[in-house]
Amino acid sequence: MVSGYNTSIVITIDWSDLDLFGHVNNVAFFKYIQSARVNYCELIGLTSTNESDKLSFIVAAINCSFKSPLNYPGTIKLFTKVDWIKNSSLQLSHLLLDQNGQVVAESTDVLVVFDYIKKTKIPIPSKLKANIEFKECRTFRVDAK
Repeated sequence: MVSGYNTSIVITIDWSDLDLFGHVNNVAFFKYIQSARVNYCELIGLTSTNESDKLSFIVAAINCSFKSPLNYPGTIKLFTKVDWIKNSSLQLSHLLLDQNGQVVAESTDVLVVFDYIKKTKIPIPSKLKANIEFKECRTFRVDAK
């Protein structure tokens, strides 16, 4: 594990992820980040398949800084953590490493907790915040902004 990150996934690079220049296309990075985001959210109990209360999230923003080309064949390991929690949103950070451990990209997502029954954002439930704090091995002071 990378210091500060308690969650990771490994993805095998697919030949279809390549672009005309023979390296992984930037669009594929966003698919990898989506996989890491969904994995993390499932681990903390925030999923789109939650049938009981339809509590999920909406991606409000995503940013990716590309550091180095990624090549086929190989794997990519994505580390994910929560940076901050606000009243109804949180920010995930992702660190993307190639199979040699070199950083190939860094990304952040801002997620808004969303109630799909009421069709509105909602405050982060205390149980969800507790799940995040358990996963992150730390407590968060919620910024109401």
